[in-house]
Amino acid sequence: MVSTVAGLLAIYFVLWWIVLFVTLPFGVRSHAESEGEGATPGTDPGAPVATLLARKALWTTLISAVIFAIALYAYRSGWLGIDRLAKLMHLPL
Repeated sequence: MVSTVAGLLAIYFVLWWIVLFVTLPFGVRSHAESEGEGATPGTDPGAPVATLLARKALWTTLISAVIFAIALYAYRSGWLGIDRLAKLMHLPL
């Protein structure tokens, strides 16, 4: 794992996007499910009424920070490393 600030930020950035795609479907109601509440005429019935992106971005940041902190602690403690992963997958180093 890269120990530079830029490397750690890059890993966090990738993790953040993965967690964002996991959290996107939660809490979204379509126009068909809302039965006219806030529905715009002429839109697709499957389109979301409200995406709640600000709340999802906050949750994504919090979840990503927790996962990143646990992974970084595991790496720095020696529980997670290339040698261990290679041995687990029976790959030569």
